[in-house]
Amino acid sequence: MNILALDTSGPVLSAALSSPDGVRYIEIDAGSRHSELLVGLIDTLFKSAGMKPRDLEAAACMKGPGSFTGLRIGYAAAKGLSLALGIPLAAVPTLDCMAYPHSAWPGLVLPSLDAKKGCFFAAFYRERQRLGDYLDASPEVISGMLETFRTGKEEKVILTGPGAELLFSQMPDPRGLAVDPSFKRGRAFELLDKLRKNTILDYKEDECSGPLYLRKSDAELSLHP
Repeated sequence: MNILALDTSGPVLSAALSSPDGVRYIEIDAGSRHSELLVGLIDTLFKSAGMKPRDLEAAACMKGPGSFTGLRIGYAAAKGLSLALGIPLAAVPTLDCMAYPHSAWPGLVLPSLDAKKGCFFAAFYRERQRLGDYLDASPEVISGMLETFRTGKEEKVILTGPGAELLFSQMPDPRGLAVDPSFKRGRAFELLDKLRKNTILDYKEDECSGPLYLRKSDAELSLHP
């Protein structure tokens, strides 16, 4: 199935394209330049695969949480392709994709993104299963919940996602915690792989759906404090 997957949830912009002859992946440390770089990134993938947008059978993006602006950019691009081409749009929770490669990890997986204001977007996983809700919480709260989910003091915990290194540095008790060496990577490949191994309709968006935000943006708060 020809699927274009986009990850614009964090500072590393990534895109993956499945085609009849394999999967192509590209990422770039975009900072806040996602809107400038995304179209060029997608065009590069299509040219590399010898494909046109009309060859797509589905488009996918991160649902959130993540960067407010980044999520909107990725969602708008994927939904634009979906509407223009009449193909399904799939959106998968960001933290699920970050935890996805660590299904064989012998313990807890803790993906995170820096949510600013001393907090992180995070969730706990074991064997790809999410434990509890998506969080917008301080390191102290996350540390307390970590001890609740741990099966024992010796259970290993791996931190992943773009917030991993910063969260690790702020955890009150870092014993037993490890940082994924690839924590900074974009996750478009994982998003694509997850969709290829599951039914894409499981994540199909309806007309009223949109990105998952765990808090109001600064602009919204300034208007409605």
